[in-house]
Amino acid sequence: MEKAKELWLSFTDFISRNQLFSGTDNVLLAVSGGIDSMVMANLFLKTDNTIGISHCNFQLRGTESDNDEKFVREFAEKSNTPFYTKSFDTEKYAEEKKVSIQMAARDLRYEWLEKNRITEGFDYIALAHNKNDILETVLLNIARGTGLKGMTGIKKKSDHIIRPLLFATRKEIVQYSDNNDLSYREDSSNVQIKYKRNKIRHQIIPEFEELNPDFIDSFSQTINQIEEAYGIFKNMVNKKKEQTVTEIGDKTLIDIYKLRNLSNKATYLYEFLKPYHFPSQIIPDIIESLEGIPGKQFLSPTHRLIKDRNHLIITPQKKDTTEKFYIDKETKELTQPIRLLFRKFSSKPNLKIPHSPDIAWVDASNLEYPLIIRKWKAGDYFYPLGMQDPKKLSDFFIDEKLSLIEKENSWILTSGDKIVWVIGKRIDDRFRIEKETNKILEIKTG
Repeated sequence: MEKAKELWLSFTDFISRNQLFSGTDNVLLAVSGGIDSMVMANLFLKTDNTIGISHCNFQLRGTESDNDEKFVREFAEKSNTPFYTKSFDTEKYAEEKKVSIQMAARDLRYEWLEKNRITEGFDYIALAHNKNDILETVLLNIARGTGLKGMTGIKKKSDHIIRPLLFATRKEIVQYSDNNDLSYREDSSNVQIKYKRNKIRHQIIPEFEELNPDFIDSFSQTINQIEEAYGIFKNMVNKKKEQTVTEIGDKTLIDIYKLRNLSNKATYLYEFLKPYHFPSQIIPDIIESLEGIPGKQFLSPTHRLIKDRNHLIITPQKKDTTEKFYIDKETKELTQPIRLLFRKFSSKPNLKIPHSPDIAWVDASNLEYPLIIRKWKAGDYFYPLGMQDPKKLSDFFIDEKLSLIEKENSWILTSGDKIVWVIGKRIDDRFRIEKETNKILEIKTG
């Protein structure tokens, strides 16, 4: 029983050293019925904390999944512990979200556990990841291709998630279970080599252990060192980011001049772009574009990066909109898609027309209602104020030196099939104020 005592002492010491939770916190245990989670549950039953047991039934192994749920339920009843369970149609979710079964199960599990935690008043969710899981995760990340962060393993504590078994190897957990005669369920899928994690667990790690019997412990020490080094690295990245990156609303600007002058600019750029899901493989192409002409675009699953004159501009990807917004004669204010104020008044001699791009004065008698606000499209043209010949909007935008994003965010006000105002830029000459004008419509951007 000495080994069992050692694991208990290591368990309490790990919790204390890493400040995972306090003795007064309520902890919700995620229990699958497997050996790791059953050992974790046994250890928690020895603490003074109020605990609950939650179980996810992913319905992937037929009656085996249902028997897992029954096993955990009976354990919770015997230990007089509140029990919560949820069944999922994991295959349907994976198909709808176009993700793997493993990713679907992970997403469903974390989402439900957090809802369960909040609803039932728990402070933390405890997951039974162990030292072997850290190694497997890092090797998986290396196989997929990873940045430095992917080498730091699994966090001991993240928001309301705690992992109090990360100090223990799977061998130590098995030994504790044997010494305490614990019951647990074997997941038949854990031996199926078709899953990448299982291949690493059953085929790759044993090869390393032949070279070094203490491979798991020695590799864990290396991961801890990488985690500390990553903390130092991250501090430097954040300092450079403060100097180089500006966020304005949902738009992110990276100063090209400052980026060019960074040593190891590819590494910094990868870190700057990580929140926007740009893959590492695209970084060299972006770096090469810094010396090119403006307009080059790069896409991630969620964002778009455009190389402008002085900045790399990152914005969320938005669906093209053909939506139109109608304005009748009585409209005084519009709030969507942009804020506009409308005012009608009579013309007077020597009236001074404002020259602000944010204010348009147009001859009300030339307007055909309803007016429409929409995004510009290819082929649109107008007669810029003071010009007798038409000009394509695309050419007008080039003359105005607008960036691609500024072009895409431009709205136009139309009357019938005519453009009245390229909002915030120029009115159409056909709607200008003349000596004969009686009624003026003033339109101001809010």
